Amino acid sequence: MDPARETEIESGTRWYVVHTHARAEETAKRNLVQQGFSAFLPQYAKKRRHARRTDTVHAPLFPRYLFVAIDIARARWRAVASTIGVSHLICHGDAPVPVPDRVIDDIQASMDDCGLVSVKQALPFKKGDVVQVTGGALADQVGLFDCESDEERVFLLLDMLGRQVRVKVPLDAVAQFA
Repeated sequence: MDPARETEIESGTRWYVVHTHARAEETAKRNLVQQGFSAFLPQYAKKRRHARRTDTVHAPLFPRYLFVAIDIARARWRAVASTIGVSHLICHGDAPVPVPDRVIDDIQASMDDCGLVSVKQALPFKKGDVVQVTGGALADQVGLFDCESDEERVFLLLDMLGRQVRVKVPLDAVAQFA
């Protein structure tokens, strides 16, 4: 099924939150869609580091949660809880709690062409913070954080050859100086 079509819903239908089993978001989504429900699992591009290698993987924006569209007046909504991969439907008392439409609209509006939610992380440093380079040719150098260059690099001011030199380094190669 086309991912764009999975998030289209009919009139009278609302979005609800499904709590999944650990790392079973995709399984739950696939099984809900096979049962005829519309499911929405917002994902983002997550950088993963392992054994000195960095790669990018698609990860759930809300781990262990996804959204399902249901018209609770007409659909067999209790079947959601017995779906493989699903732990339970978020309810208040005996009825599922609807998600405000604006929440889903805002998430979908922040998605890029690949269907991933754009997530810009706040920089862990502010101008003038003392930082240390943790990798690369400048490893172990201590300097001052200057500013952000782009999504993956930052500028630092390092004392080299008796003067301050402005250098651009990968953000993941910079840590707070202890």
